[in-house]
Amino acid sequence: MATLDSLKQALRQKAKATASSPQQQLSDTQYSAGFDILVRGLGWMTYQGFIIPQLSQLLAPLFNSRIQISALEIGPGPKSLLGYLPGRLRRKVRKYTAFEPNGLFATRLEEWLCSTSETESPLPCLENPPNIHQIPFVLQYNTGSGTSTGTRDNDEKYDIILFCHSMYGMKPKHRFIERALEMLFERPQGGMVAVFHRDGALHLDGLVCHRTASFPTGVVSVANDDEVLDCFAPFVAGFIMQDVDVDKAIRVGWRKVCRALGRREKAHLDQLLFSSPNVMAAFTQHATTLPELTAQVPLVKGDKAVKNREARLHRSASIIRPTEVQHVQQCVRWALKHGVGLAVVGGGHSGHCLWPNVVSVDMGAFDQVHILTAGKDGGDSGSDSGYLVVAEAGCKTGDIVRKTMAAGVTVPLGARPSVGAGLWLQGGIGHLARLHGLACDAIVGAVMVSVGSSQVLCVGCVPSQHRPAGTVRPENESDLLWAMKGAGTNFGIVVSVTFKSYAAPTYLTRNWVVPLNDNLEARLRLSDFDKLVARKLHRNCSADAYLYWDAGQLHLGVTMFESSTTRLTFATPAPTPVGAIWGLEDDFKAVDGVSLFETEMYVSGMHGGHGGGKTSSFKRCLFLKRIGEANVADRLVAAVETRPSPFCYLHLLQGGGAVGDVAADATAFGCRDWDFACVITGVWPRDQDGTEAARSAVRWVYNVAGDLLSLSSGAYGADLGPDPRDAALAAKAFGPNRPRLARLKHSLDPDNVLAYACPLPKAPIAQKLIILVTGESCAGKDYCADVWVSVFIRCTHKSLTARAVSISDAIKREYAAATGADLSRLLWDRAYKEQHRPALTTFFQGQARQRPRLPEEHFLNVVYGAVDVDVLLITGMRDEAPVAALWHLVPDSRLLEVHVQASEQTRRIRRGCHGGDGDGDDNKYSNNRGSNLTALDYRPSLIFDNDTTGNEAAKRFAEHYLLPFIHEDLQRLANMVRQLPDFPRPGIEFHHMLGISQQPGGLALCTSLLQTHFTGNWAKVDAVACCEVGGFVYASALASRVDVPLVLIREAGKLPPPTVSVIKPPSYISSLASNNSKEKRIEMERDVVPRGASVVVVDDVLSTGETLCAVLQLLDEAGIGAEDVNIMVVAEFPVHRGRDLLRQRGFSRINIQSLLVFGGA
Repeated sequence: MATLDSLKQALRQKAKATASSPQQQLSDTQYSAGFDILVRGLGWMTYQGFIIPQLSQLLAPLFNSRIQISALEIGPGPKSLLGYLPGRLRRKVRKYTAFEPNGLFATRLEEWLCSTSETESPLPCLENPPNIHQIPFVLQYNTGSGTSTGTRDNDEKYDIILFCHSMYGMKPKHRFIERALEMLFERPQGGMVAVFHRDGALHLDGLVCHRTASFPTGVVSVANDDEVLDCFAPFVAGFIMQDVDVDKAIRVGWRKVCRALGRREKAHLDQLLFSSPNVMAAFTQHATTLPELTAQVPLVKGDKAVKNREARLHRSASIIRPTEVQHVQQCVRWALKHGVGLAVVGGGHSGHCLWPNVVSVDMGAFDQVHILTAGKDGGDSGSDSGYLVVAEAGCKTGDIVRKTMAAGVTVPLGARPSVGAGLWLQGGIGHLARLHGLACDAIVGAVMVSVGSSQVLCVGCVPSQHRPAGTVRPENESDLLWAMKGAGTNFGIVVSVTFKSYAAPTYLTRNWVVPLNDNLEARLRLSDFDKLVARKLHRNCSADAYLYWDAGQLHLGVTMFESSTTRLTFATPAPTPVGAIWGLEDDFKAVDGVSLFETEMYVSGMHGGHGGGKTSSFKRCLFLKRIGEANVADRLVAAVETRPSPFCYLHLLQGGGAVGDVAADATAFGCRDWDFACVITGVWPRDQDGTEAARSAVRWVYNVAGDLLSLSSGAYGADLGPDPRDAALAAKAFGPNRPRLARLKHSLDPDNVLAYACPLPKAPIAQKLIILVTGESCAGKDYCADVWVSVFIRCTHKSLTARAVSISDAIKREYAAATGADLSRLLWDRAYKEQHRPALTTFFQGQARQRPRLPEEHFLNVVYGAVDVDVLLITGMRDEAPVAALWHLVPDSRLLEVHVQASEQTRRIRRGCHGGDGDGDDNKYSNNRGSNLTALDYRPSLIFDNDTTGNEAAKRFAEHYLLPFIHEDLQRLANMVRQLPDFPRPGIEFHHMLGISQQPGGLALCTSLLQTHFTGNWAKVDAVACCEVGGFVYASALASRVDVPLVLIREAGKLPPPTVSVIKPPSYISSLASNNSKEKRIEMERDVVPRGASVVVVDDVLSTGETLCAVLQLLDEAGIGAEDVNIMVVAEFPVHRGRDLLRQRGFSRINIQSLLVFGGA
């Protein structure tokens, strides 16, 4: 797909080659017509999906820090971008100025902003009419001969200045941004200049971004119509021809150019599609401070040669090359002082080691490798060989292997000699991984510069002679060492890494290449390789496979690596499982660790060899199991068939063995359960870097990754960066460790200095509220979710973000890929979706049988994909009792279920079937008593009866039942809970719930919240019951408040007879406090509550659920059935799955409510 920039060049070349007639600028009318085409259809999706969300996120902190905002827009077009911000931000804008040279746009903009219609004005709180200048924004020079905007607005000051629709015609661009920076208010917080630019990076000669973002997937759609193309082509080219006849002839040629370069797709056959990548760059008054840094720290001399071709296309603000640790500290201090980020260059394989308008820190001067005897000054390293290896951050893998091999040892690093520290810190999959684990598993210590404080930190086992002067050990050293082993590029600038080492082996390599006649044979061969070869290998062996096309035929290449520390030569290779199937190998070699790099099949055995430096590549990696299964093998073969260039291939590196011996949560590298790492490799000739050939290969990589993602058990984080296309892969990069990593990132890099490393989720500032919206088909779940999102967003006392997401979209994508169904219609066309519903259900059930944890995978993928929102509403849930089943997966969030129900008649109407009109009884929002629950064998948190049209009832429901969960009083209560580490035993963080009652106003606040949050009717409650001791404190105060009797449940022997009793296991905390905790009998007085009475059980904590199970059993003995009981607790700890235990014990239909939620013990 050609970019708009390449289309512009082609149109101009066509005009130059066709005629020498003078050119003429577009009239306002002609420019307006072309612009309208640009921003309609798919073009508007760039604004909806990128520009407006990015602008909202960027401006929210700035706007929230101001009472009022003064804004200047440069080239806004017919509508202001600020008019699309959320209402709470738009209402902050009190002064608006614009430079819009197009007279038509200026008129339309003024009319739009001064609208007197019934709808709210886009900027409703302007103190004066908008000040719109119909002239361009030009530079103002201090000399009298310079040009000027010609208005007094050059002397005005603003909080925000926007360059709205690219900076075409503004040269040099950095001077215009510098001029805008001069026009910002000089407040302590300063203002901001934001630039949105289409087609390519901004080259700004040393200006440093405060924040940058990209949108490489932007697309513009243009109707394949002569009249439309005659409007669009001149707009892109930027001119028409002065001579009318020549202009007509040129337009005919331009139509042909558009049709030749535009792409057509099945979904848009009448449209021509062009790629329109966008970038956003935001600058503060610190943008010009680079000289302050370069005066202190050396620069790279000449151009920095990095391996990654994608990175080489990025023009960084500057590349700093520190030569001592103090230089690295100065870089960090400078970044913290001026609120900017840093990129880091190690081996140069990362596509984001250089980033546009960002300072990169090249660690190449730190290139020493040291080998030392373990145990001296370094503590217990666990090194099998008795040696430690200290590798500085500028070393390459080949350097380390070469130096260690000379000493008779090795470190299990990656399979590429030129990769650097970024690989070791984020995994490192090599040919010794099955025997010794990943490279990050061999890390025992590190020296790094903190990006939070600029201190030099010593983490873990580091020999004393390699600890720089002034190093300190961080308070959270164990957490930081854990994070370094799999996500280490995110938490500081690493200076050196200390590895444990192993005896250096000799390797035997053997190659087989099998031509494949068709897809069936490909699948069979992959199945044989998986089941009969890979699964039978010993740990000292690994087998890699390559799936590629060559000479017009699909091939399967296999390389087997066998390592040994006892045999110096392999004169007579032993038989292998591969040989038993495919015969003798094509070749075999006995090599050492250095020569091993040259035996890779991609280097010399494929396409004439990729190692000659004549190609560029782009890679992403997913982890797969059972590659021989039909659903996996078919997708692998199909992926290679769709390759955009002959050189693209799939590389399957074998895992298992020692990789899987490490628990998923033992290191930050949480993806441990996989058989093969599938490296999707897009390759193109090097002389086509930056062209459509390169872009097509990159798109292919992402398309294949997206197709395989649902079948994968994780993604490799070492490749991933700030490209938004990496977000879906990053969501699966760290397995169960993402929440912990998010918290550590927030703690260790609070200013996001390392913003260009593998993306981690943002740690929520406050507890996330997750609402599962369930119900039968056509009950209106999606509609209600959207209404409730709007209620949360409109909540004026909080700056909340909310989003509704369908969890069923994931299975729809998998179903569409497997069956050929139209994905867009499955997602948006109700009738089409209903037509496929039976097949979809069958498909889901089949997938769930193959992947027992599929519902949990889908749930976590949705949650991880929405880490930036405060309130997440999830529709499409199929799980029974989803709160009990899933809450332990997100124990730091509050999880609710709202069950939406509607009558059969209403649901028939919504399906489009015959049966009555759309009017019925008013919507009823109810508590969990008296609703139609006969179809469910559990009780949802809340139920909403959705039987009428309109959204008023849904809004009232949200205001009455959902908004209280984000009320500040709950946070006040949570703040009263004291947390005690290592109590009652090490490793436990105790939450002192009874301490609330010892705080001024604590007991009153807690009982007030218990009263108001109860979803039942206190007038119908006959008693409040509680079990000692925590329950007594809060239940007695609550019973007094609502004026109902209190029922005491105590240990046996402490109440007068007659009583009823049951056995109660020890509570969770009691069992931790003492290893001798035993079961006890608890009792209540007989007949203190009449049979069939309505009882609310109150306790301080719901943890494992054992205590509440015993209480419910006791009430049952007393004649109080579960259907008459509600439970209210002050705090719940979902990680212990108390609700699930209650459900297993037969209490699933009891309403359980908790005020607070905590993720720990």
